[in-house]
Amino acid sequence: MLAWLSNPDAWFSLITLTVLEIVLGVDNIIFISILSGKLPAEQQGKARNTGLALALITRILLLSFIFVLTKLTAPLFTVPFIRENGTGLPLAITGQRLVLLLGGLFLIWKSVHEIHGNLEGEAHEGSSKVKGALAAVIAQIVVVDIIFSLDSVITAVGMAREIGVMITAVILAMIVMFLAAKSIADFVNKHPTIKMLALSFLLLVGVVLVADGCGQHIEKGYIYFAMAFSFGVEVLNIRARAKRKCKPVELRSEY
Repeated sequence: MLAWLSNPDAWFSLITLTVLEIVLGVDNIIFISILSGKLPAEQQGKARNTGLALALITRILLLSFIFVLTKLTAPLFTVPFIRENGTGLPLAITGQRLVLLLGGLFLIWKSVHEIHGNLEGEAHEGSSKVKGALAAVIAQIVVVDIIFSLDSVITAVGMAREIGVMITAVILAMIVMFLAAKSIADFVNKHPTIKMLALSFLLLVGVVLVADGCGQHIEKGYIYFAMAFSFGVEVLNIRARAKRKCKPVELRSEY
C-alpha cells in the first residue's frame, strides 16, 4: 500500500489531487459555516470540527467502497457497436468500467451544472432555516459532506490508481479545511476564476473516466500537463488583474 511513496508520478498525483480537493471543497466549507452559524457562538466551532471529523471518516469509507468496485474486472455484458482499443473485439463492460463510466457521466453533469449555476443561475440570498440543535447540525454537516464529496471522491478515483494516494489526498485536504477554511473560501471568492478552473478540471476528469469506461485509455501525463499549464496561465492572469486593479466577476451562489 505504501509502495507509491517511491513513485514520483504518485507524488505529483497527490499534490494535484490535494489542491483540486481543496478548491472543490470550498462550497462545502461555506455550507458547513452556514449550518454551524445556526448554533450559539460557543457551539459553532465544536459543531464544525466534529462534523468535519465524522465527514472525513464517511468520505474515506465511500472512497474505499468505490475503489473496491473499480477492481471488479469480470465481464458483465458486451457492447457490440463499440470496439476494444487495439483488439477490435466488442467492448466488454465490467464492474470497473461501469463505475468509471457512470462516475465520469456524473462528473460531467456536476461540472456543467455548477458552471451554469455560477454564471447564469439565479442569485440566492441567505439560507434555508436549519434546526439549531448541536446534534442535528452535526448530522446535517455529515450528510451534506457525503453529498458534496461524491464529485471529489470520483475525481480521486479518476486521477489516481493507488488507494494510498487517494486517502492521503482526502486527509490532507480535510486538514487544510480544519486549519484554513475561511482563508481558502475568501481567496476563491476573491478570485472566482480559480473555481471555474477547478470545475473545468472536473469536466476534464469526467471525460477521461468516460473514455476509460469505453476502453479508450488516455495517459494521465497529458491531463496533468493541461492542468498545470492552465493553472500557470491563471496565475499570470491574477497577477495582471491585480496590477490593473480590475474588479473580478461575481459568481452567483446557491449559498
